[in-house]
Amino acid sequence: MNAFLVTLSCVAVMLVYAVPGFILVKTGKVKQDAIKSFANVLMYVCSPCLTVYSFQNVAYSVTLVKDIAVLFVISILFQAAIMLLFAFLFRKKFEDVKIRVCVIATALGNCAFMGVPLLEAVMPHYPQAIMMSSIFSIGMNLLGWTLASAIIMKDRKYVSFRKALINPVSITLLVAVPIFVFGIDLPEQVDGMITLVGRMSTPMCMLVMGMRLATVELKKLFTDKDVYATVLVKQVIVPLVGLLILLPLPLGKDFQTTLFILYATPVASIVLNFPEMLGKGQKEAANLVLLGTLLSIVTIPLLMLIYSMLGV
Repeated sequence: MNAFLVTLSCVAVMLVYAVPGFILVKTGKVKQDAIKSFANVLMYVCSPCLTVYSFQNVAYSVTLVKDIAVLFVISILFQAAIMLLFAFLFRKKFEDVKIRVCVIATALGNCAFMGVPLLEAVMPHYPQAIMMSSIFSIGMNLLGWTLASAIIMKDRKYVSFRKALINPVSITLLVAVPIFVFGIDLPEQVDGMITLVGRMSTPMCMLVMGMRLATVELKKLFTDKDVYATVLVKQVIVPLVGLLILLPLPLGKDFQTTLFILYATPVASIVLNFPEMLGKGQKEAANLVLLGTLLSIVTIPLLMLIYSMLGV
């Protein structure tokens, strides 16, 4: 099966996971106030297990460490450059929090919760890709606590390097890195638990998406031109620009494909998490994440079709 059909079927299955969440909220079985509790389970339980899962399935090598370092630097620079570019282009409209949220949404993608199942489906021969998605996510979280927070609040004082280094994703590295470097084999029961909970991340993420979708006004969600434009930039233009940058670099085929898929992931859930924590732009962020996720059933397979046609 080619990459187009693989990604199409993979994204379709992920979107189906959102249906129960939508129904539960619409029928009143889950109250709107409870959605944040589900999101906390995702952030503080499933996400750390996903990180450990991604590290424990690859063998340590100097080459892989070099690849990880290169990916981390590329991910940070690329995402920061995108945000700074659009912040500069729309600086005259920065009084509108909606524009500021749109700026961070152009750069941050759902590289963990959606990236991992996509990479597993497209690149089963390259387990290193799953680990790389976690490294990409770490870089994204660092930017979330620093540059993205400053943009949302339009104030540099909201840059928090302490929180950038002390958060669920970073703290999990204290467990994941030794497992990777020293090749530690966890007890079978522990390994099974971490794998199971880690792989729950995608269904849980989509379940929460479905719940949030049930709370928004669908007419506004599907008629906001700014949201459509932002999703187009994040999920079509940015990945293609990223690919053009990657092509001349001396990267292996699998490494390049991994980065391209991570670039292609839809607007990240943390685009909503940070506005919720900071108390600004929550509705706009929710619309961006929801519409981006829904449209990913078109954008991701389309990008993979273009990628395969280029034969790079």
